[in-house]
Amino acid sequence: MRETPRPQETAGDTGPELPRHRPGRALAHTTGASGSGSPHRSDGRPPHTPRGARHTGPTGHPGTLPPVPRWPVLLVSQVSALLAVLAVLTWQVLADGPLLGPDERLGLSLAGHGPARLADLFADLGNPQVAGGVLACAVALAWFRGARRPAAGAVLAMAAVPALVVPLKWWTDRQGPLTEATGYYPSGHTTTAAVAYGAAALLLAPYLERPWVTPVAAASLTAATSVGLVLRGYHWPLDVVAGWCLGAVVLLVLRAGAGTGRVRGGQPPK
Repeated sequence: MRETPRPQETAGDTGPELPRHRPGRALAHTTGASGSGSPHRSDGRPPHTPRGARHTGPTGHPGTLPPVPRWPVLLVSQVSALLAVLAVLTWQVLADGPLLGPDERLGLSLAGHGPARLADLFADLGNPQVAGGVLACAVALAWFRGARRPAAGAVLAMAAVPALVVPLKWWTDRQGPLTEATGYYPSGHTTTAAVAYGAAALLLAPYLERPWVTPVAAASLTAATSVGLVLRGYHWPLDVVAGWCLGAVVLLVLRAGAGTGRVRGGQPPK
């Protein structure tokens, strides 16, 4: 009759047969063993392979190797597309291209139409005093709430508007719709409105339960500015489109560099 197998002894028991480790199996997966799945070497130093140097994510799984985030690729593609449109429009203005004919016919057909007072009110939304005042209030709120980096970025973005617009106006020297004066491309009022209201939207969004309200309001105010400028004959439609492109480029760079975004608890990003 076969004897019942003895239970495995513990480390404190004595006996002629102690459990032995099988080489090549159990030892291969112990911490610090050479060739194991652990990211550490037997001497305690990290390995030289990229896999062992990976940072873990919130759940402990291996993360991506820095620096390979995906947002810069999207940012570069968006900025490149906007700059390409701006380059085509600028080339058309400089070379008196085929787009200028339809643009001028459309601009002249729209100039003087619509309620004059409302159009003037819309056009004034792009004045630096109006749009800059709105941005100043948003900057002050964000600054005192601790979001100083985004606030400083918004100020720099607004300061970049004349630095971008004035050289293009001087270079293209385009005549206005109802005047002999030149220097109307691109629309400085449109660019000012886009950057000021857009930057204010980025600063105020973290404090709202519905952050999508601020970009919608910013786009609506900029669109109203554009409509007023065209209806009053202050700018050609292509001038306004170029202003949208410039403003969007500035806002994309601001959003990527200043770290603005939605945070919980009403606390602004630092």
